[in-house]
Amino acid sequence: MSNPWLAIDVATAPAQRAREIRRAWERFIGGGWDRSAMGGEAEALRGPIEDSWRRSAAAGVDPSGVRIAPVVADADETEARWEIHPLAETAPLIRACLAATADESGHLIVVSDANGILLWVEGNPQLRLRAADSMNFAEGTLWSEGGAGTNAIGTALAAEHAVQVFAAEHFNEIVQSWTCAAAPVHDPDTGQIIGVIDLTGQMATVHPHSMAVATATAQAVEAHLRCEMLDRDGRLLSRFGDQLNAGAGPCALVTPTGRVIASQPVGWLDAARLRLPAGGGPLTLGLDTVAMAEALGYEEAYLVRATPAPTPSGRRASMLSLALLGRDGQAKLSGRQIPLRQRHADILTLLCANPAGMTSEELAAGVYGDPTRAGGIRVEISRLRKLLGDLIETDHYRLRAGVSSDVAQVCGLLHRGQVRDAAAHYPGPLLPRSRAPGVVHEREALERWMRQSVMSSGDQDALWAWLQTSSGTGDLAAWQRLLAKLPFADPRRSLAASRIGQLRADADMQPPPPGPSAPSGPPESV
Repeated sequence: MSNPWLAIDVATAPAQRAREIRRAWERFIGGGWDRSAMGGEAEALRGPIEDSWRRSAAAGVDPSGVRIAPVVADADETEARWEIHPLAETAPLIRACLAATADESGHLIVVSDANGILLWVEGNPQLRLRAADSMNFAEGTLWSEGGAGTNAIGTALAAEHAVQVFAAEHFNEIVQSWTCAAAPVHDPDTGQIIGVIDLTGQMATVHPHSMAVATATAQAVEAHLRCEMLDRDGRLLSRFGDQLNAGAGPCALVTPTGRVIASQPVGWLDAARLRLPAGGGPLTLGLDTVAMAEALGYEEAYLVRATPAPTPSGRRASMLSLALLGRDGQAKLSGRQIPLRQRHADILTLLCANPAGMTSEELAAGVYGDPTRAGGIRVEISRLRKLLGDLIETDHYRLRAGVSSDVAQVCGLLHRGQVRDAAAHYPGPLLPRSRAPGVVHEREALERWMRQSVMSSGDQDALWAWLQTSSGTGDLAAWQRLLAKLPFADPRRSLAASRIGQLRADADMQPPPPGPSAPSGPPESV
């Protein structure tokens, strides 16, 4: 066949093709495979399948069928992963493209993530049960090449190409009574594979059109995701586009992944994608152009602006880094530690939480609980500017480019659904000792957001990170959920059980709420 990714064409009898492949598989497994010495017999094995067999063997996959695809996520975790996966929202489109073909040809519709974990399996209930019973083909199992050997999902991921796998082309013998065709789906923003769309059926249902249908569906999904990406770009331009014309010098609006949405002047940047520093900061464009990346919103986008050439003294713009979570506020200016008073930490926290800026009255309400004390805010801002330089704009109080904070980093991760990373970067509440009303409000809001994200993510590592914080260590419900999710052999189970027992004992020792007081004297006469 001219297409090495296609298992069978309309002119080839499936039974004959299956026998040829079986003989090649037996020689490969028996160690007698040598393509150069086999002549025409070697033509039975396609190049992509031979490559996949070699990868499977190198990964230690058992071809005998004794070990089948492992379960790596239980039902609850698989459901949670599917809910937040970018392909979940395209399920109606996938179904519309494939349902008629799958029903007519007796195939299952399958979606995996970029690791090969099956997240969604749909089709005839009897066929689903047969696939699950015979080869553990069910949601939550790992069908990468390393987990299950050569198969359409795993090989499409490894080769980054649509592929059809038929009969004994499967490395694991137990899967050889099935056929499958799969195509990878790419994120239009990053170009990375985010999942695989697959059609799986029994060997007798093989058809050359199944790979074409899977490929067309993947392309339709990618087109849908691209339209959504362009809609997001439009919303970012609507919110932040006016900043492209503010200030001097060329600048660009860039996504958190480094993709350039717009630039002013047009064509200022040669590259369509930039490597942004985490949280913003200086970056080099080309050989000699230095720019500054400023986070917009909660790191929803970045404004990259060319910076002026160094002064004769060689100094460039200062960089301010703020650590506000789980501790008293700390500032580091161009690598030098700067002590912060509580009021200064409160003001900087509120400016971090409101990147669009605040008036003096709004800051006074947030810091003192009294908007009429705007004069006191102006005094404190003046002191902060003497301490930190001109990193705070004065017309409408906001932080300039070059200011990063752990708060913005965590909020950006939560906005993007990266709950595990957000929990790992969350050491504790925002300025825990501050009593400023605005800081208290922001602290409680972030705490609720973090806890809700962790509890609904289904990610045991995110749960574990939350439970290590001062807020999470006493969270009984979170400890109980972690205990329910951890494998039996996980050493963290004993700690979780111990903490649950301790928290329940502490709750039992709490004094009951006071009831109505008993009368102190004799009853009144009637």
